[in-house]
Amino acid sequence: MDLEAFRWLLTADGRALLARAGELYAEHAGDPVRATTALRREASADHAAAAMTQEQLRHRGRAKFGDDAARMYFTPDGLEQATRQRVARHRASRVAIAEPSGVLDVGCGIGGDLLELARAGLTVAGVDLDPLRVAVAEANLDTFDLGGAVQVADATALDVSGFGVVFADPARRTAAGRVFDVDAYTPPWSFVERLLTGSAAVKVAPGIPHVRVPPGVEAEWVSDDGDVKEAVLWSPRLAAVRHRATVIRGAGLATLTDEDDPGERRVREVGRYLYEPDGAVIRAGLVTAVAAGVDGGLLDEHIAYVTGDAAYLTPFARSYEVLEQLPYQEKALRAALRERRVGRLTIKKRGVGVVPEQLRRRLALRGDDEATLVLTRSAGRGTALLVRPLPHPR
Repeated sequence: MDLEAFRWLLTADGRALLARAGELYAEHAGDPVRATTALRREASADHAAAAMTQEQLRHRGRAKFGDDAARMYFTPDGLEQATRQRVARHRASRVAIAEPSGVLDVGCGIGGDLLELARAGLTVAGVDLDPLRVAVAEANLDTFDLGGAVQVADATALDVSGFGVVFADPARRTAAGRVFDVDAYTPPWSFVERLLTGSAAVKVAPGIPHVRVPPGVEAEWVSDDGDVKEAVLWSPRLAAVRHRATVIRGAGLATLTDEDDPGERRVREVGRYLYEPDGAVIRAGLVTAVAAGVDGGLLDEHIAYVTGDAAYLTPFARSYEVLEQLPYQEKALRAALRERRVGRLTIKKRGVGVVPEQLRRRLALRGDDEATLVLTRSAGRGTALLVRPLPHPR
């Protein structure tokens, strides 16, 4: 979709065609080929393609933006790169606490973060190098009657000193695919480091090495329903701690920081309960904080499993009751599972060279019962634990 086609979609005729695209998409059970063919009987090929593309993106956008996606505008790459709404809302609430005079979003994309910053009551502005993304961001702000200015500009050439907070989400993709090295970000890492000397929040990949976090900067890892979505670097003016793990589930949010971490916890034998820390907790290096919170210890000093003798329901880990310890050797494990008439097996593993799908096929289980098996190491030795998942806080 080019800029001209998108601007046409914002006209009265374009909006009418977009509404018709939604009707046909539903009538044809989400089949884009049949729906587009039907739409072309009512509009030009270019306009029909633009409208149907937007309708498909709105359906895909529900996973990130919920009901708002039905009214939003997207580009394919803009949707892929956009932050999930709940994550962006949390970040905006943190920015709002600083009561900045205004917030500049450099590399604003389709405006997902601008929406949440504006909804938090902040005065917002955004810039992006792509005229189409700028037009989409403007349309999204207008759709929800939110104020804000968006323009085409190179963030690295701007004087950002007049803004209370600068938010940046550097591009982490090239024509060759996803970029994991911070030195390959666009804008470059040197630009990020300059921003972080002021009042800034920078979204980075969750795999950022701790050693690349500048001194005095807070690194916050955020997960949404168990999936680690991002890390955010908060400049010293906005930082509260060094490392933080924020876990978002349902309508709730919980946060764990290095101030909650007493430090080293002992490695101990398998207890009655097993705890699997959330990915954000692991990335933040706060597994020992979880161990302290459940009055437990580590299963192995190099593996992110915690064990204890008491049952806790914590937002920072999945909790399991350990039913029994089974043989770790495959032949004996197969016999033990068959003896227990296990036919459906969920396999979880950490720190061992096992491919669950391949192992499940080799076990060739038969039976009516269902079970969960954890394969890991305990004090350096291979361990197989039959466990029962406990309810997870929502």
